[in-house]
Amino acid sequence: MDAATFILFVLGIGLLILGAELLVRGASRLAAAVGISPLVIGLTVVAYGTSSPEMAVSVQSALAGQADIALGNVVGSNIFNVLFILGISALIVPLIVAQQLIKLDVPLMIGVSVLMLLFALDGAINRWEGLVLFSGVIAYTVFVIRQSRKENAAVQAEYQQEFGKEKIKPATGKFVPLQIVYVVAGLGLLVLGARWLVNGAIAIAQSLGVSELVIGLTIVAAGTSLPEVATTIIASIRGERDIAVGNVVGSNIFNILSVLGLTALVAPNGINVAPAALRFDIPVMLAVAVACLPIFITGNLIARWKGALFLGYYIAYTVYLILAATQHDALPRFSAVMWEFVIPITVVTIAVSLARYVKAKRRTHAC
Repeated sequence: MDAATFILFVLGIGLLILGAELLVRGASRLAAAVGISPLVIGLTVVAYGTSSPEMAVSVQSALAGQADIALGNVVGSNIFNVLFILGISALIVPLIVAQQLIKLDVPLMIGVSVLMLLFALDGAINRWEGLVLFSGVIAYTVFVIRQSRKENAAVQAEYQQEFGKEKIKPATGKFVPLQIVYVVAGLGLLVLGARWLVNGAIAIAQSLGVSELVIGLTIVAAGTSLPEVATTIIASIRGERDIAVGNVVGSNIFNILSVLGLTALVAPNGINVAPAALRFDIPVMLAVAVACLPIFITGNLIARWKGALFLGYYIAYTVYLILAATQHDALPRFSAVMWEFVIPITVVTIAVSLARYVKAKRRTHAC
C-alpha cells in the first residue's frame, strides 16, 4: 500500500467525525422544526444517511461481481452496529431506550433478519426477493413518520421526562436552511470519508491475502459503519440518546431492506450467499438482533455492563473470524470455550436480569 492511500485512509476518519457532528446537529434541530420526534429522525434521516456508505460499497461490489463483499458488508455492519457501536456508546454514557424501539423497531429488526435468512437458504438472494426487501423500507419509512405525527400526549410526556424539554432547540425561520446545509454537508463528508477509508482498508486487507467474505465482514463492515460510530458516540455525548440508539436500530433495518434489497435488484444475477455466511455469520447477525430485546427491555436502559458485554462479544466474533481464516490450531479450543462456558453464562445472566425486571414491574403494578 502506497503513502497516498494511507493518507486518504487517515483523512477519511477525520471527515467521518466532522460529518457526523454536522449531521447530528442539523437533524436534531430539524426534528423540532418540522414536528417529528428526535427518535424518528434517528430511525430515518440519520440512520439512512449514515448507512449510505454501505449502500455505495455493496452496490458497487455486486456490479463488479464481488458478491461476498456486498453480503459481508451488510451482515458485518449489522453485527458491528449493535455489538461495537452500542457497546462503546453505553460504556461512555448509559443509553436510555425509548418505548417505541422495544415495541416496534427492535421486533422489526428481528423480523427482517429472519426474512433475510429465509431468502438466503437457497444460496442466493435474487431480484424479486430484493424487490420485496426494498419495498419494505419504503413502507417502514412512511409508517414511522405517520406514527410520529400521531403521537399522543402520553408519549410526548415520556420524551420530555426522559430527554428533557431543552435538549433540542427548535430550528425555525431563517435557521431551517442552515440546518439543512448541516445535514447535506454532513452526509457528503460521511460518504466521502467512508469511501477513502474503505479503499485504504481493502488495500491493506488484500495485501494480507484475506478472503473477500472476511474483508466484507470485518474491515469493509467496520469502515462503512464508522459514520454510525461517530454519529452515535457524538449523539450520546451531546445528550441526544434517542438518536444514538435509534440510529443503530434504524441503520440495521435500512441495511437489510434497502442496501441488500437494492443491491440484489441491480446485480445481474442477484447476490450469491457463501455457505460460510449461511452457516455462521447470518445466524450470528440474527442472534445479535434477538439479544437486543431482553437487553433493551430490562430497565429501558443499556447500562455500562451491557455495553461491556456487547463489546466483549464483538471482540470474540472478530477473533473467531481471524482464527477461522488462518485455520489456526487454537480455533477448536476457542470455539469450545465460547459455546460451553461464555455463551451459557451470558444467557443465564440476561435471563436472571430479565426475570428480576419482570418481577419488579409486577410489584409496581400491584402497589
